[in-house]
Order: sequence, then C-alpha cells, then structure tokens
Amino acid sequence: MSSFKCLLVFDNQAKCVEISEGTTNRSLLQLLRSTFQNQSISLIQQWRSDWNSWVEISEDHVANEGMQKYKGISCKSVGNLSPSTSVVFCCDMQERFKPAIKYFAEIAEVGNRVLKTSEKLGIPLVVTEQYPKGLGKTVEELDIGHAAVLEEKTKFSMMTPKIVEFLTSQVHLQSVVLFGVEAHVCVQQTAHDLITRGYDVHIIADATSSRTQADRHLAFERLRSLGAFVTTCETVLLQWVADKNHPKFKEIQQIIKISPPDTGLIMKSNI
Repeated sequence: MSSFKCLLVFDNQAKCVEISEGTTNRSLLQLLRSTFQNQSISLIQQWRSDWNSWVEISEDHVANEGMQKYKGISCKSVGNLSPSTSVVFCCDMQERFKPAIKYFAEIAEVGNRVLKTSEKLGIPLVVTEQYPKGLGKTVEELDIGHAAVLEEKTKFSMMTPKIVEFLTSQVHLQSVVLFGVEAHVCVQQTAHDLITRGYDVHIIADATSSRTQADRHLAFERLRSLGAFVTTCETVLLQWVADKNHPKFKEIQQIIKISPPDTGLIMKSNI
C-alpha cells in the first residue's frame, strides 16, 4: 500500500507525518489526537488548494497521494445516541465483588435494565471478567446470554486485544455505553482507552460503583474531565428509542416503569 506525506496542524503546532493511502477518518483523528495529545479533537479539516480554504472531511477514506494538509478542530461531542452505532460494555460485575462494592445489588439491577434493552434493540454487548478464577464469573442477576464478546482479563482496562479487534471490525460503532466496577479503576481506564480511540463514552452512573463512595464520585469527576458523559440508565434507554412511536418503545417503557433503586448517587449530609 502506498503512502503520502501529511502536514498535521493544530493551534500553532504543525508536524509532518507519513500516512498510508486508504487511512480511515477515525484513524486519522486518532493520529491527530496522539500527535498533539489533545483528546478533545473531534473534527478534521483538509486543506483544499483549489479553493484556498479548509473544508471538513466527509469522505470515508483519505485517498489522494502527495503532500496533504489536515487540521484538527476541538469540538466537544454532544453525546447523541443511536442503537445502530452503539455498543454496551459490562465491566467485571462478578460474584466476589458483591460484598465489597457499595450498592452492588442496586447497580446490578439497573445494569440489567441496560442489558435487556440492548438485547431488544439489537445493540451488541461486550462483557469482561477480571481474573474469574479468583473473583468468580459474572453474577447470575445479569443476563449476558446475548454477549458478542465475553472476555477474561487480568489488565484493568477492558481494551484487550480481542475486544480491540471486535471494535475494529465494527467500523459503524461510535458510542460505548459503559457500566460496572470499579468506577475508579477498570471503568475509568476503559473509558480513557476508548476516548483516545475516538469513541463517545457514556458512563451509566447508577450502574457503576466502587468499594468506597469517595473513589466512586471522584472517578465520575475524572471521567467528565476526560470527556465522558456521566449519565443514568433511563436517560440512555430513552435516547436509544428517541420517540414514543418507536416500535420497541412500549417494551422499553415496561423496563423503566418501576422506579430504579437508590444507588447512592446523591451524597447524604450528616448535618
């Protein structure tokens, strides 16, 4: 495969790199982010010498050879969700964590609402289990029978080679809906790895926890600063259906009809 030289531009910085012909826009976006260490870059513009101006890239691939010029634009995503471009990540909801994690039973109940909805809407599911030999399998309260990937791991991030390969093969996926434990370790590191690869990440706060509330809430602050959307189960489910006339709306309505349990999101004062 041939390649071409490319001048990457961001703010007052510019670096020349070599890019393979056929590089996807997502790969180019990732290159811009890593080159300038700016995770908020979300748009790419290409210099059009015939127009003497920058234009936003809309092609599926970068195809022209020769010296090209691309500019990264900082623009925060607004976090739109669609079933056709979403994937659900369930992180390490395992038996041995039950007695240790704050509000584990409650976040599992909320997490199962996400899983049921993902199955009804045909949204792929990725599940990991951290060292299951010692920490047990995913709790039986969670219905993960429709998982596209069920991966054992020892690293904290869910982004194992198998899961990276799965995401790479699903080029239409843009948004990752992520929940599980622990918020400040595996969930946070997974979100970081996903964001640096160009995905929108939505953290289901009422289905995500840690051993301590301090770690949990500080993790949510950190995740927001990384660019993740810290949200709730019901918010995401209704974003997916978007319209009361959606053919699956009544089924999803039954899932959220009963108010979710208290998952400890509101910090209580002792005063």
